[in-house]
Amino acid sequence: MNIKDIVNRDIVNLTNCESEPIHIPGSIQPHGFLLAVKAGTSRVEYCSQNTTTYIGLTPEKVLGKSLGEIFSEEDSRAFDLYANSGTIDSAHPFVFTLHDISYNTTVHTSGDNLILELEPFPDGTINLPNLYNQTRKFVSIMEKSAYLTELCQEMATETRSITGYDRVMIYKFDEDYNGEVIAESRREDLVSFAGQKYPHTDIPVQARELYIKNPLRMIADINYVPVPLLTLDDSTTGDGAEKSNQSLDLGMSILRSVSPIHIEYLRNMGVGATLTISLLHNQKLWGLIACHHYSPLVLPYYSRLSALLQGNFLTSQISVREVAEEFDVSQQLDKALVASLTSLHERENFVEQSFQSKSLLDLANATGAVVLHDGILYKNGLVPEDEDILELLHFLGERYPAKSFHTRSLLNVYPKAESVAKYASGVIYHSLSNTDGIMWLRREQVDTISWAGNPDKAVLQNEDGFRLSPRKSFELWMEVVKNKSIPWRKSEINAATSFSYALQKHMNFQLIQKQEDKNRILNEELRTANKELANINWISTHDLKEPLRKIQIFASKVLDREDPDLSVQVKDSVERMRFAAEKMQLLIEDILAYSKAGNMDKVFEKTDLNEILAEALEELQDVIAEKNAVIVSDKLPELDVISFQIRQLFINLLNNAIKFTKPGVEPSIQVKVDMLAGEQIDHEKALRNTEYYRIAFQDNGIGFEEEYKNRIFDVFQRLHPAHKYPGTGIGLAICKKIMENHQGFIFADSEPGEGSVFQIYFPVI
Repeated sequence: MNIKDIVNRDIVNLTNCESEPIHIPGSIQPHGFLLAVKAGTSRVEYCSQNTTTYIGLTPEKVLGKSLGEIFSEEDSRAFDLYANSGTIDSAHPFVFTLHDISYNTTVHTSGDNLILELEPFPDGTINLPNLYNQTRKFVSIMEKSAYLTELCQEMATETRSITGYDRVMIYKFDEDYNGEVIAESRREDLVSFAGQKYPHTDIPVQARELYIKNPLRMIADINYVPVPLLTLDDSTTGDGAEKSNQSLDLGMSILRSVSPIHIEYLRNMGVGATLTISLLHNQKLWGLIACHHYSPLVLPYYSRLSALLQGNFLTSQISVREVAEEFDVSQQLDKALVASLTSLHERENFVEQSFQSKSLLDLANATGAVVLHDGILYKNGLVPEDEDILELLHFLGERYPAKSFHTRSLLNVYPKAESVAKYASGVIYHSLSNTDGIMWLRREQVDTISWAGNPDKAVLQNEDGFRLSPRKSFELWMEVVKNKSIPWRKSEINAATSFSYALQKHMNFQLIQKQEDKNRILNEELRTANKELANINWISTHDLKEPLRKIQIFASKVLDREDPDLSVQVKDSVERMRFAAEKMQLLIEDILAYSKAGNMDKVFEKTDLNEILAEALEELQDVIAEKNAVIVSDKLPELDVISFQIRQLFINLLNNAIKFTKPGVEPSIQVKVDMLAGEQIDHEKALRNTEYYRIAFQDNGIGFEEEYKNRIFDVFQRLHPAHKYPGTGIGLAICKKIMENHQGFIFADSEPGEGSVFQIYFPVI
């Protein structure tokens, strides 16, 4: 039989210490022994080298054997029932008995293996803890401790009483996992570690992960000699399956051997034995209960469980106490916030009238506050010089537009922070608009940190090169921290946020009110103008049209009745008068048509444009026949339109095409239809992601210059003398208005002598 050990002999140095495989050391501590059986069987696949010391059997007589061959068949059957019960309760470990010695056996699964860790009871008996008394004591401690730090101190004292360690510390992590001793109970002759900080390198990432998975860790003697784990050196297991991995994950083990770096660390501290209990909060490592003894100490299993229970008690109170302390602070903040909000709502211009109120500082426990509004800087409390604060506000406004930001160390984000650190090491900033912002300031809090040794010397050089090395000295090393303020509490940040939003609404409301006042004045002016226009329309409809009709009638009568008696000059004058009256009447009717195109109710109906085109052609049939015009059209679509307006549109466009023809050339007009995406249309009103029907009226007329392509749609714009091409200059303006009513648009392309193309675009809705 060939046996080999599975000791992990990887060299730990600076390049791999953070990923040191501490969960698979391949060895254990010697105050117990380990067996590992294949899950579902009782065959021993792994064992520790020290089985002879405890049960008198060498590894050769253990490996490959069943538990029934090592212990009694009765114990083996009872263990099978225990292991297959569904859940293994660590509070009720299994007990094997051999040669009248009882072995406390903790069991857990590791991959495909069931790991058994056996420890003899130190005094040969099983001493169960008095859970009732322990719980009653905790409740008493909890009731008399108002704050979390007080509770931690009491728990440190009680844990030391339960375990008998020389020193018990409660150790809390910050956001970077630097630890601080916040409570301590110790032998009187020992130097206190209270208040000391330890760098995050003391507990690497993978160690912290194991503390989360396995909340209790004991080292009985830091000078122990690691006991190798052994296994059969063959390529297959007893059932013929291949051994894919001969390492054994001991992440949940209580006997697991410890990293040599950690052992060296403890030796440098002068410690002989340790017990560590994890304190978890929101699935993260909040802190540790760290117990130190200055000589070897094997703590009985049930005493360890009692200590673990202390940790569970304390963990249960972390959230409660932190919330309670936060609540006390938030109550004071709420009072200040309510006072500031009340002042904000009661004063029309809070910034100018009440920004310097004390409650504005108190709502965030700030030492200063500033707001930049409409280019004016308003200040409260202790703030830097105006020039410096404006530069800072502009920097934050550009970096955090329409956002909020807070920090206790402005130097981390602002290059010029040292120049304002005295009054603005910590800031809470909220953007109020593109140019406005509000900021609470907290002055610099120069702090002296007591490190247990220089944290910068965690990396040292030795004969093997650079490596993460435990400090040789734990004498106090003082670090002065500048350019930082007291951290902002969550409740302070929330209160500042609430006020900022309220102030932003207040400012927006003021802006809206000012705009409403301006709009009210404009509406009054528009109402007056519309009233005047309505009067003009009335006059145009009745008072002007009626006299014009009479002029035309009387002129016609004069010409008809008095014709023989009139001279040629008089006849010509009367005829000119009648023609002018007709022209004026036509102009008035076109003005009314233009006015109606914008003011009438817009009733849209699904309409076949081919029918509307037919109606327009019928109305223009005399003009078409007179000019011998040829009009050809594609099939037009059905659209939601205002029917009478589209008929007017078609009539105007066709009439223009027939009117502006070249002498001796018969008009030829083509009406073409296609569909385009908004992105393909070169027009300012074309919408992206919208399709349009394009209806083009192409003629062979006289055309016009490029410079007139936009002006022709303005009211009263004429390109040719009235005697040559009669009209009022309003027709195309009416076309433009009609297309605007349909959320569309019209434009024209033309060259002199080459005809014109008028294109109308209807959005496909």
